[in-house]
Amino acid sequence: MIYLSQLLGNPVLDSDGEKIGTVSDLGIATGEIFPRVTSLAFMGPGRTPFMISWRKYVDDFDDDEVHLKVPATDIRFSYLQPDEVLLARDILNKQIVDTRGMRVVRVNDLKLSDTSSSQLRLLGAEVGIRGILRTLAPGLERATLKVARVFGKSIPERIIAWNYMDLVERDLSNVKLSVSHQTLDDMHPADVADIIERLDPRLRGQVFAQLDDEQRAETMAEFDDDQMAATLVGDMPEADASRMLSEMDPDDAAELVAELGQDRAEKLLRLMGIKEQRAIRQLLGYPEDTAGRIMTQEFVQLPEDAKVADAIQALRDLDEDFETVHYIYLHDDERRLSGVVSLNNLIVATEGTTLHDIAFTDIVSCEPDEDQEDVAEDIAKYNLLAMPVVDENKHLLGIVTVDDALDVMDEEHEEDLQIAGASTNDESGTPHDLAWLVRSEMWVLVWLVGIGIMGMADPAHSMGTSIALAALALPVAIVSAGDAITYVTNFFIAYDEDDEDAPSMLGFALKGLGMGLLLAMLVLLIASGINVTLFSSEPQMQSYAFASFQAAAATIVVSALLEPLWLHILRRRDAQNLETSGTSLSALAMVIALAVYLVAVAVLTGGVVL
Repeated sequence: MIYLSQLLGNPVLDSDGEKIGTVSDLGIATGEIFPRVTSLAFMGPGRTPFMISWRKYVDDFDDDEVHLKVPATDIRFSYLQPDEVLLARDILNKQIVDTRGMRVVRVNDLKLSDTSSSQLRLLGAEVGIRGILRTLAPGLERATLKVARVFGKSIPERIIAWNYMDLVERDLSNVKLSVSHQTLDDMHPADVADIIERLDPRLRGQVFAQLDDEQRAETMAEFDDDQMAATLVGDMPEADASRMLSEMDPDDAAELVAELGQDRAEKLLRLMGIKEQRAIRQLLGYPEDTAGRIMTQEFVQLPEDAKVADAIQALRDLDEDFETVHYIYLHDDERRLSGVVSLNNLIVATEGTTLHDIAFTDIVSCEPDEDQEDVAEDIAKYNLLAMPVVDENKHLLGIVTVDDALDVMDEEHEEDLQIAGASTNDESGTPHDLAWLVRSEMWVLVWLVGIGIMGMADPAHSMGTSIALAALALPVAIVSAGDAITYVTNFFIAYDEDDEDAPSMLGFALKGLGMGLLLAMLVLLIASGINVTLFSSEPQMQSYAFASFQAAAATIVVSALLEPLWLHILRRRDAQNLETSGTSLSALAMVIALAVYLVAVAVLTGGVVL
């Protein structure tokens, strides 16, 4: 086995042993499961690029040199063919789609198999750390592996086979890929959406453009990031974007159009057919976050005196792309919703049975201006697959399906997690790990800032009293502020402001203050024990240490007193549909706690420490 990184830069020698250049790239023919290397690209004298046929001219190769069969004067140069790609230019250090693992990865190296002394085949892409180390220096990879073995660890290769790779950074529309090569076209729209969301922003449009109108519509409906979806639509030609919106379910299309600018949205709507435009405009007429905005108007409704045979025929007459039918809705002579028939009841009934006789008449419904979250909760509570949306006269306007309800509950859950300071990103990697560390261990940063302030304020004690006091008491004060925010956000998530079962604001405040006072007394009790144990022979240090713990206890009480304020801020911002970051709220609370602690220490020590 050999890697591309081991070949790049190697000298190319003709049959006379004369160096004619250095390897710059390898070309492969893509129409195979494990593509053969078909071309050798090298940099000649004066950095002039050349390309020759690998099969025709390469005699043998190794980790150090590539030997040709003929002298330099007999070489005839060639060009890259339509079914060829260059490994270094088109794949190395580029993003690819791992269609087996349904993820986006970056190629760090490429693994080749020497099936003979002169023939090479591409096996796959190395996407792990070993590829990075090998590219930097082969010796670095070997040294790292040896160190890992000393500690009983292994660093395996992470190879993605060519037949599970899909290239995304180059237009390969004219390249005939292997029949067994699974592409984005063969994947579920939800997987395609997930992959596109993880791509670099500059690549998303390229990949999205490879899909046809139906695939675009299905994929667009699966995006979690509404702003990103709007950006993709904004970059599309107007005719293509309008055609895609026409393919989407009206509720999904309305949600997307709402994210666009008014001028862009109007242009796209006017380009659509009258029927599709009317359906979308009707949904946009309802306020955001209401049942009317997410309902679909594709449902089956029949007179209550219709027969089972009529219902079955109505189902057979539906278009293939009609919204999934869970129920058949009945109406009376005044077009009011009067019953619901499940498909299960329809199947077991005889064809001559009247639909009203097998219908549920105790209907759970909602009005179009009801909050989406309340509707989703009712769908879950009553185990419904769809809920009818009716007007004040009980006329059926549309239905909210269970998948839309799940989307609403998922969005609300993510908002609650963001308010609580949690992450909804499940991707691993250094940037995400660092962000997690900052969120979860933020008190350490504030603690270090506090030590620095105390040290600068009193240089004479910076290595003694100040740092000792900060190390002993300051973390308690800072962490208690973070815990106070956790208590507030948990209460905010658990209880709505108008919830009859929710504790009153006074009860909330008294409980928080009680916990704060209890913790403050515990801190002072521990402080007394530390003083006796560590500073019994140093009266001055004992005084400073106890003062630091008194300051920490005072900070804890202040943090508890501020809890009603934080809850008020969360509720007011929520009422204004403004998102609040739990991380930012914790950071602010910790900074306030640090300030209170420093002031308290200065007051209690007469300014000796600060």
